[in-house]
Amino acid sequence: MKKALLAATTVASALTVSLVAAPAATASGWDLPWGGGHHRSAIPFTEATVTAGADGSYTLKWKAKGTERVQIKANGKVVAKGGAQGQAVVTGLPAADRQWFDFKPEHGEGLRLADRLIKLDGAVNFRDAGGYRTTNGQWVKMGEIYRSDALNKLTANDLAKLQRLRVKTVFDLRMTDERTKDADKVPAGATYVVADVFAGSPAFQTMPKSPDEAVKAMVDAEKTMVSGEGGKKAYAQVFDGMRDDDSRTVLFHCTAGKDRTGWAGASLLTALGVPGETVMADYLASNDYRKAANDAILSHLPAPQAAVYKPLLDVRPEYLNAGFDEVKAKYGSFDRYLKDAVGIDARELKQLKRDLLVG
Repeated sequence: MKKALLAATTVASALTVSLVAAPAATASGWDLPWGGGHHRSAIPFTEATVTAGADGSYTLKWKAKGTERVQIKANGKVVAKGGAQGQAVVTGLPAADRQWFDFKPEHGEGLRLADRLIKLDGAVNFRDAGGYRTTNGQWVKMGEIYRSDALNKLTANDLAKLQRLRVKTVFDLRMTDERTKDADKVPAGATYVVADVFAGSPAFQTMPKSPDEAVKAMVDAEKTMVSGEGGKKAYAQVFDGMRDDDSRTVLFHCTAGKDRTGWAGASLLTALGVPGETVMADYLASNDYRKAANDAILSHLPAPQAAVYKPLLDVRPEYLNAGFDEVKAKYGSFDRYLKDAVGIDARELKQLKRDLLVG
């Protein structure tokens, strides 16, 4: 989405405001050949979430098979107990960059989870890529991979927080004009890497004139992310960084943290074996995190212009599905996409799973 088209998401990042509620996005899945294998997980939890409230409380939910008791600790102290299925609201915890909770079942391995959103003053869509269950019962580690919208408005406090969260490598998926106009601010000691998804792409030079044209532009953009030369190179850089970074803690981002970043997140979760409906829900969560910012933009536009801009500000199932359709059309399978486009073969994928999955 070059130049005029990207103005929509560029404007969006300029008007972002902080959100605190975690999304409850859901979607129906689709069939993808991600090959779950026959791994038997040692983690009994089939569901487990942490949701931070605006009042400093935390809502914990869980379901665990084959166990009668679950105990949850924060800061080394028990803050909740329950049976195989439960919910608890925890209050009165001290302020922290991220509040972590250790879910411990009576039998089997536990989980270490936090709210997915990282609250920052200068970004609204900065979140953890982990905390999801795979098709074979493993879980994607949290605190290892982050995704975000633009970093140009990060405050000194934001940067200090990211440094404490050990963000070591930052992949900037934006185009040259975006990077020039709104240069990244990265935490001290982090490596900054340009991974321009639309580098060399001749498409998306004009602003759409109707909502239908806007939707088509977004669908076409998704396809270019998958099979365009810039996209293949950029996402290969990101996957290499996630695979090779011993300190892990990798961050990838674009302007709004929803399209180019959205495909990076969807690709990672799919590669790790997360179910399609969960991948879609994570993708659609940008609508929740960015709602206030997007509503502010649309409220300042005349109705006809707002109707054209809305598809550009949204994430929609048809957009992400277009990316997976392109994978099938050009590569035949997702594993083949990983190998031929991103450069991750079976051995490297196995190593990535060893690094990023538990259970």
